[in-house]
Amino acid sequence: QLHLVESGGGLVQPGGSLRLSCSTSGSSLENWVIGWFRQAPGKEREGISCITLTETLTDAKPSVKDRFFTSRDNAKNMAYLRMSRLTPEDTALYYCAAVHLSKYRGCLNPQVYDHWGQGTQVTVST
Repeated sequence: QLHLVESGGGLVQPGGSLRLSCSTSGSSLENWVIGWFRQAPGKEREGISCITLTETLTDAKPSVKDRFFTSRDNAKNMAYLRMSRLTPEDTALYYCAAVHLSKYRGCLNPQVYDHWGQGTQVTVST
């Protein structure tokens, strides 16, 4: 089992940046794929990116690929989502999620992931 807790959300002005953190516990992070998702009010949860142990299979939703950067620190059991040039359309509840490598079946499909954090709110507004 892996327990995940997101942090780092908040209110930011358009054009600004935020770094979200995903703290994990309960198991070594090495054997898990970490995904980032978001859900805006009235919309379905959508995948943003994911990252594996080797960081070679990083995938990202096209609309954020040039603005959002995913990283991980296995020694600290942490994952991060660095977001830049934020727009009001990025306002959402952001989640990190995990799936064991043995069960990994794709990056951006939330149904693939079976461990979720509680989410952290990001609001982009003046």
